Amino acid sequence: MAESVKFDGKTYVGIKQNLGNLPLIIVCAKRGYIACSYVDKATAEKVGDVAAFVSGVKEYSDFFNAKIKTTTTWAEDLGIREGMSVRKALELMDQEEQD
Repeated sequence: MAESVKFDGKTYVGIKQNLGNLPLIIVCAKRGYIACSYVDKATAEKVGDVAAFVSGVKEYSDFFNAKIKTTTTWAEDLGIREGMSVRKALELMDQEEQD
């Protein structure tokens, strides 16, 4: 179920659903999303999603303290890189598009 998630003074759309041994967690910003590794990077890449991925998270608090493990090329185009904090990645995804 989608819910409002507050982090760093901003509100995002979050999805958290218990599955197997770890929950599925996704947090959506204006221009993309960050997801746990249950979401398939190859599919996100194929459909052109601005997406970054974290692993080993069980709660939103873990999620927001995680580092980016991998990204799609679309996210790289925004400057999101492996090892970046989720905070910085969300900041980049939340910026308005530049024409």
